[in-house]
Amino acid sequence: MSDLSPLGFVGFGAMASRMGHNLVAAGYQIAAYTPSGKGGDGSVRFLPTPRALAADSGTVIACVPDDEALAASMYGDDGALAGMKPGALLINTSSVSPEASLHLAAAAQARGIIALDAPVSGSTPEAEAGTLVVLVGGGAADVARAQPIFDVIGKATLHAGPSGSGSKLKLIVNGIMGAGLAAVAEGVTYGLAAGLDRDLLFNALDSVAVISPHHKRKLKAAHVGDFSPQFPTRLMQKDMRLLMTDAARTEAALPTMAATTQLLSLTRRLHPDDDYSSLFAVLESTVANTP
Repeated sequence: MSDLSPLGFVGFGAMASRMGHNLVAAGYQIAAYTPSGKGGDGSVRFLPTPRALAADSGTVIACVPDDEALAASMYGDDGALAGMKPGALLINTSSVSPEASLHLAAAAQARGIIALDAPVSGSTPEAEAGTLVVLVGGGAADVARAQPIFDVIGKATLHAGPSGSGSKLKLIVNGIMGAGLAAVAEGVTYGLAAGLDRDLLFNALDSVAVISPHHKRKLKAAHVGDFSPQFPTRLMQKDMRLLMTDAARTEAALPTMAATTQLLSLTRRLHPDDDYSSLFAVLESTVANTP
């Protein structure tokens, strides 16, 4: 146990509630704020505003879906920053733009608050098992201070560099993940169009080493048409959009990931709340006479 308890979660959805469960099991006290006042299994105390939550917490952990939600919960009279004491720690596990992370770090520093951008790699199964990989941007001493928390929610911590670096690394990881899935789904589409048996095709791809364990999990789900959300399409497409925006700013050429972003934009329009592996269903639907 460290000196970072109690913990306040801003956002308590599928990922945060699983991280919170593991932190409680490790001995931490937690509370939460969400706009709806709901989340998790009902066992966690909710406070009415981010400011009230922050004032009641030694450390704040933000886990919100996008830049807009982060801004709404962090800034202003009722924002978390207004309730945090100088010297307090803010851990932002949200997948947001590097620009949003840098802005938050600067705003926190102006108040004497320590902010880390610490998005995580992994979906709900890894969050439940406590085997996430934490990708951190910030000062080394501040990362060390947060390490006891990271050790509970994850199996590894990667210190990517100064503020904003964790967010950049997260976009790279998710960009590769999205492009990899698109390649597998396109391979399935070709196989079906070329007349291969569907079961044989999915089973064959599940047996070869060129497909990652993550993508094999998605392949198995797509085989049986199970697109229950471990990572909703709307969030994956958002991360790809953030990657494209920052890549354009840095003049990095990412043509494969750009094409994947377009495929995921179509998939988001059709399956926003399903798992992003519903891209398989979208591409399968383009093959004539596919069952």
